[in-house]
Amino acid sequence: MKALYFVYQWLIFVPLLIIVSILASLATIVGCWLGNKNFWGYWPGVLWARCIIRLSLCPVTIKGRENIDKNTEYVFVANHQGAFDIFLLFGFLGHDFRWMLRKGLRKIIFVGAACERAGHIYVDSHGSSGMMHTIRQALATLKEGHSLIIFPEGTRSNDGHLGTFKKGAFTLAAMLKVPVVPITIEGPYKVMQKGSWLIHPHHLYLTIHQPLEPVSRKEGTDAGVDRLLHESQRVIAESLGEPVQK
Repeated sequence: MKALYFVYQWLIFVPLLIIVSILASLATIVGCWLGNKNFWGYWPGVLWARCIIRLSLCPVTIKGRENIDKNTEYVFVANHQGAFDIFLLFGFLGHDFRWMLRKGLRKIIFVGAACERAGHIYVDSHGSSGMMHTIRQALATLKEGHSLIIFPEGTRSNDGHLGTFKKGAFTLAAMLKVPVVPITIEGPYKVMQKGSWLIHPHHLYLTIHQPLEPVSRKEGTDAGVDRLLHESQRVIAESLGEPVQK
């Protein structure tokens, strides 16, 4: 069975992945250029992600969509198990959002340009001026009615287990005064491990938890950031059945 899927992956899945990615990128670029960025900056990516998940033969289970309001802007924070996190979130979260992306992703042919046209944010972490530019972009994105998604671990897990959360996502949420929604992702690590190009079909799970209250002026930024970080990490760790980090 593994040998059969190996043949399927390289003769069918990979060529279709390339074709679908190019088509979705071109649709996003052209559509955003012509107008209605809200539609073309979101839906081609959703269809692209769903198509790739279906082609990979991975079943998907989503829980907790009732916890979020489509008319509310959030900062979503999710654990990062692998490359298929992107497809799972984009295709099945069911809420309009924009990514907070590493600047290096801009170099990916077609995809980098499509992300820029769609309004996804390339994070500039070089100095205070770069961070302020990123914050202004994030604020403008929220004012346009889009939520944000950030991986607070900063990188994909090496072993599938939850890593330490960095403060950046929660500091941003505190500054922007929006609720944080923890998201638990399970399965992508077993589909494609870090550093590997081989795909192994596996069930994917996406759990959307209850929103955490925004940081209030009375609470204070530092205390609020700590609360959001530790509560998000606790909720996701417990959902994964892992020990809660102190």
